[in-house]
Amino acid sequence: QVQLVESGGGLVQPGESLRLSCAASGVTFNRYAMSWYRQAPGKEREFVADLTGAGGSADFVKGRFTVSADNAKSTVYLQMSSLKPEDTAVYYCCALRGGVRFWGQGTQVTVSS
Repeated sequence: QVQLVESGGGLVQPGESLRLSCAASGVTFNRYAMSWYRQAPGKEREFVADLTGAGGSADFVKGRFTVSADNAKSTVYLQMSSLKPEDTAVYYCCALRGGVRFWGQGTQVTVSS
């Protein structure tokens, strides 16, 4: 059974950094495609970046965000820097395998002065 639990969100000021975590159970990283998405109020959920880099990253990332993983902890991270108010959204971890996507509950990131 796949379970994804995001954490690390919060309120930060523009220009600051934040690291999100996604604790995964029932997932082997070399068998699942791990990625991050986000959804801003009133907007559709959008792709941010994936772990392998094969899926690339969204244009708005522009080198500011990095995805990494700690296999021993079964955790995927999204390191975000130079945050902007337009980065405000709920951030979701996603595990994909065989055309089936699994989602966490999301963690809120608010960038505001």
